[in-house]
Amino acid sequence: MPEVVFYVLGTESLYDRCFFACRLIEKAYRNNQFCYVLLDSPEECQRLDDMLWTFRAGSFIPHQIFTDTLPEMTLQVLLGTVNAPQGWQNVVVNLSSKLPHRWQDVTRVLEIVDNREASKIIGRQRHTAYKQAGATIATHKI
Repeated sequence: MPEVVFYVLGTESLYDRCFFACRLIEKAYRNNQFCYVLLDSPEECQRLDDMLWTFRAGSFIPHQIFTDTLPEMTLQVLLGTVNAPQGWQNVVVNLSSKLPHRWQDVTRVLEIVDNREASKIIGRQRHTAYKQAGATIATHKI
């Protein structure tokens, strides 16, 4: 059963949510954890892809948008709207509105919930689902 960590942001800003996600992704990458970032749409993937290149001067996080074809380079972060491919299931950063597919097989799930009412409702639903399944859950208010 994975460890699930909720990061609850005090802002309603989608930019702040993406910026915080970039910081988490960078931390995972620096710890040699090549995570998969689950998003709801190709547009969200592109927005986060762009932000990963620019969110902090001097930062370099090798990444690409996953489109059902495994990348040639394995030491990178993948962004996608589909299930995490084999090899990228250690850490899943969930920015989508759904539970990650086969989340029970993941080592860590990182959930980022902002202060918009819709985000909080979805976050509560996911928290309940994880808890009912017996996952270890931690919550950090940012």
